[in-house]
Amino acid sequence: MASKRGSSLLLLALGLTFTQCKNETYQTQSSPDAPAATATAPAQKEYKYETAPNDPLNARIYTLDNGLKVYLSDYEEAPRIQTYIAVRAGSKNDPADATGLAHYLEHMVFKGTTELGTADWQKEQEELAKIEALYEKYRSTQDEAARKRIYAQIDSVSGVAATYAIANEYDKLLTALGAKGTNAYTWVDQTVYTNDIPSNQLERWLELEADRFQEMVPRLFHTELEAVYEEKNRTLDSDGRKVAEVINTELFPTHQYGTQTTIGTVEHLKNPSITAIKNYFDKYYVPNNMAIALSGDIDFDQTIRLIDKFWGGINQEPVPNFTVAQEQPIQKPIVREVLGPDAENVSLAYRTPGINTREALVVQMISQLLYNGAAGLIDLNLNQQQKVLQSYAYDTPMKDYGTFRMTGMPRQGQSLNQVRDLLIAQLDMIKKGQFDEKLMQAVVNNDKINTMKAYEDNGNRADAFVTAFIYDIPWQQYVSRPNEYASITKQEVVDVANKYFNNNYVLVYKRNGKDPNAQKVEKPQITPVAVNRDAQSDYYKAFMAKEVEPLQPVFIDYSKDLVETKLKQDIPLIYTKNKDNGLFQLYYILDMGTNNDQKLGMAVNYLKYLGTDKYTAEELQKQFYQLGTSFDVFSSGDQVYVSLTGLDENFEQGLSLFESVLANAKPDQKALNDMVAGTLKARQDAKKNKGVILQQAMVNFAKYGPKNPFNTVLSEKELKAVKPQELVSIIKSIPSYEHRVLYYGPRETDNLIAALNAGHNVPAKLKPVPAEKVYAEIDFKEPTVYWADYDMVQAELLFLSKSIPYNKDIVPVVRLYNEYMGGIVFQDLRESKALAYSTYSYYGTASKKDRSNYLMSYIGAQADKLEEAMAGMQALLTEMPLADANFQNARAALRNSISTERITKSGILFDYERAKRLGLNYDIRQDVYQSANSMTFDQLKEFQQKYVKAQPQAILVIGSKDRLNFKALEKYGKVKQLDLKTLFGY
Repeated sequence: MASKRGSSLLLLALGLTFTQCKNETYQTQSSPDAPAATATAPAQKEYKYETAPNDPLNARIYTLDNGLKVYLSDYEEAPRIQTYIAVRAGSKNDPADATGLAHYLEHMVFKGTTELGTADWQKEQEELAKIEALYEKYRSTQDEAARKRIYAQIDSVSGVAATYAIANEYDKLLTALGAKGTNAYTWVDQTVYTNDIPSNQLERWLELEADRFQEMVPRLFHTELEAVYEEKNRTLDSDGRKVAEVINTELFPTHQYGTQTTIGTVEHLKNPSITAIKNYFDKYYVPNNMAIALSGDIDFDQTIRLIDKFWGGINQEPVPNFTVAQEQPIQKPIVREVLGPDAENVSLAYRTPGINTREALVVQMISQLLYNGAAGLIDLNLNQQQKVLQSYAYDTPMKDYGTFRMTGMPRQGQSLNQVRDLLIAQLDMIKKGQFDEKLMQAVVNNDKINTMKAYEDNGNRADAFVTAFIYDIPWQQYVSRPNEYASITKQEVVDVANKYFNNNYVLVYKRNGKDPNAQKVEKPQITPVAVNRDAQSDYYKAFMAKEVEPLQPVFIDYSKDLVETKLKQDIPLIYTKNKDNGLFQLYYILDMGTNNDQKLGMAVNYLKYLGTDKYTAEELQKQFYQLGTSFDVFSSGDQVYVSLTGLDENFEQGLSLFESVLANAKPDQKALNDMVAGTLKARQDAKKNKGVILQQAMVNFAKYGPKNPFNTVLSEKELKAVKPQELVSIIKSIPSYEHRVLYYGPRETDNLIAALNAGHNVPAKLKPVPAEKVYAEIDFKEPTVYWADYDMVQAELLFLSKSIPYNKDIVPVVRLYNEYMGGIVFQDLRESKALAYSTYSYYGTASKKDRSNYLMSYIGAQADKLEEAMAGMQALLTEMPLADANFQNARAALRNSISTERITKSGILFDYERAKRLGLNYDIRQDVYQSANSMTFDQLKEFQQKYVKAQPQAILVIGSKDRLNFKALEKYGKVKQLDLKTLFGY
C-alpha cells in the first residue's frame, strides 16, 4: 500500500480521449426495470443516471440518495471487474501536527472491522482502547525515559490485543474470491482502494467493502506503523524522492502540497495519534465524499441495485470545506541542492494552475510539445542530438495547483548549469513561438491513439472515473476535453508559456555526495505478535459459506486462436485479429541477440540517431510521429524485436518508412562518437544505482560467476574502435536473417500478407542466425553471502537458490507454492514481526526449457534489523509453516484466478512465443487448473523440502559498510565483498 505521486493516466485523463463532441450535454435517463439482484434488493426503484454523447467508455454515472457517486463501464474483455473505491481526501487534508495520517489510515483500513479480523471483539476492543490512550500519552510526553516506558507498555498491551486479532483476514477473503491487485494509494488530493475481482463475486465484494468502509479498527497498529517507518526509510534512501520533496516545499511554501508530505515527517511518524486517525476516517470516509468506479463484465441495472443494497443505507455526513492557501508569486529562481549516491541531474520546476482550468490543459500541451518521447523539442534537440545524456519534461496537475518540471542528466564533462541552460533554451523556443503548428496537431493525434490503447484496459477505464471524481470534473466535460485540447491555439501556448515560465522556477541540483541532513526512523523495540493463521472469525466463515455460480476457464487453443501462415521466402507469419479498434502491432522477431553478436546491442542503440538517404534523423522522428506510428528495435541476450505500432490506416506508409530505415540508414561518425561517450557516462551512472547493483549485477554474478551476461560488454577501447559502417552493416543485415513476423491488428490475413510481401524487404534466401554464446549457470555448492557497499539507511537482501531446469510437471505445484508462500511471508515478516515494508518470496520458472528455475526471496529492512530479517526469512524457507486456512485460500485463489483470466489480443501471440521457448504446444494453465483442487499440503511440503529447503543459497546484500552487521552475515556462509569493477566489468 504505497503512497502514489501520480500516474501517467492522470495526464492522459486530462482529456486525451479520442471521440469528439459538439456542445452536447449530459443525457439523464432512468434504468429500466430489471430483475431484482436479490430478494432484498430495491427491485422496483428507478435509478437515474447520466451519460455523455460520444463517450468512448459508454459510461453511466449514478448518484445514490446518500451522495455516493457510482461510475460504471461495461467492457467484457474477461469475466472480471476492475474496482476502485475513491475518497476525496488525501495528505493535504492531514492535520498540520499529524502529517502522514491519511496514509497510515489507508493501511489501517485493511485490518478488518468489529466482526472481520477478530476472534473476540469484546476483549480485543478493551485492549485497543488501552493502546489508543497510551499513544495519546506517548505523543504528549517529552522525557525520553518516560517515552520508553510508555512504549514498552504499548508493546506489551499490543501483544495481548494481537491474541484476539486474526491478521490479514480481509486479504484472505479477497484471495479466496480470486481478487488480484488488492492495494491502495494515498496522494495529495485522494486515497484510492483497488481490487480486480471476478465478475461472479461482485455481490460478495460489495457487501465486504460496504462493511469495511463503515468502520475502521486500528488493530495491529504498532507493527503496521513499523511497516510505515520502513516505507519512510525507503523514501529517505531515494534521491529522486528527496528532489521532489524539495521542489514541492519551495513551490508551495504555504499550501499543504509543500508544507507536508504524503508519507509524513519523521517526528510525526514517531508520535502517531489513533484518535486523530479515527477522526479523519469519520470526517472524510462518508458516502457523499466517496465514489465507486467499476469497469469490466457488468450488467448496469443489476450492478447499481447491488451497490444501492449494500451502500445506500450508509448515512451521509457534512464534509469540511478545504480552504486553498493562496501562494504568492515567485520573484526569482530558488536554488537548492540535494546530495546522495545516485547519478547527478538538474531539475527546474514551475508552479502552474489547478487541473480545472483551461490553462492547465495548455500547460499539458506545452509539456507534450517539449517532450513526447519522439518528436518534441527536448526529444529532438537534446536527446537525439545527444547534447545531454538524458532529459525529459512533464506536468503534474492537481486540484488546487499543478507543477511543470524539466530534468536533465549531464554527459561526461558537462556541468549541471550547461544542462540547465539547454533545458531553458527549449522552453524559450516555446515562449517565442519557435515550433511548427503541425507538431501541435501531431500531439493531439498521438494522444488520441494513446487513449485508444489505454481504454483497452479496464484499469485505465476505471482510473479515468477516479480522476473525474477526485478533481470534480463533470463526466461530459471530461469526455469533451479532446475538443478543448484540439482547440488550443499556438498563440495560447505562447501566452501561457510567457505567463507561467519565467525566472519563477525552483532549480534543484542533484549532486553526488553524502547527505549531511540524512535522517532515518529509528527502530523501536517490538515484540513479535501472534498472527493466528488458522483462526477464522464468524464473519469469515459466514462469508465463505455463501456460494456463487462458478465461472469456467477459457484456455488458448493455439490451433484456433491464432493463424500461422507464410510470407515470401517462407517467413512465418503469426496473426491474430484486432476486433476492437483501428490499431496494429507488427513485430519482426529474430532468435539472436547480444549473445550471438556483442555489437548488436550497440548497433540497435545507434539506429535512433541515424537518418537515411532521404530523411535526416530528426525528420524521421517527425514523420513517424505525424503518422501516429512508433518504431523501435530492441535486443536482449538471445532475441531481437523490431516493432512498428500505430494506426492501421497508415500501415503502408509506416511500413515503408520503417523498412527504409533498416535498409538505408546512413553512417554518422559524430553520432557514434557522442553515443559512445554517452554509453561510458551511463555506465558510470549505473554503478550509482542500487537497483541495478542488486537486481542485475549481483544476481547475474551469483547465477553465472564473474563473467556473465550482464558484465560481458565491450570495453572502452573496443567501443571507441567500432566504425560507423560496421554498425550500419549490422542494422542492414537484420532482415536478412531467419525471422518470423507477428501481427495483431484489424486487417484480414490476405490483405496483410499482400502488404507485407510488397513492403518487407528481404533477400532471396535468409541466413541462419549465428551461434549463441551460452553462459553456464554455476552450481551453488556452499552457502555464500555476497555484499556490496552502498550509502543507504536500509539494507536490502536477496536469498537466491538454483533449482532444476524447467519442468512442466512441477508448474502446478509451483503456482500453488507461490500463492501460499506470498501470504505467509507477508504475514510473518511484516504483520507479526514488523521487519519490513517490502518482502516477498517466489519460485521462478525458467523462460527457456534448457535453463534453471530459481527461488528468489527479498526483504528490505533497516540495517539494524538485518539479523532479525535474515533469521525470519531463513526460517520460512527452511520450515514452511502449515496454515490450513491459508492453504485452502491459496488453492481457491489459484482456480478462481485461472477461471477468470483471459489472454486476448496481442497477448495470444506472446503467450504462444513463451510456450514455444519452453517446448510446449498448449496452454500450460490447463495443467494448473486441473491440479489445483486435488493438490494437498503434503505435496506442497514435499516440493518445499526438495526444491527450496535442500538447495544451497547465495545471499546477496546491499547496504552501507558502516551499518551492516557482518557477524550476523557470517552465520549464513562465507562472506565476500563484491566491488563494482567485478560486478559491472568496467
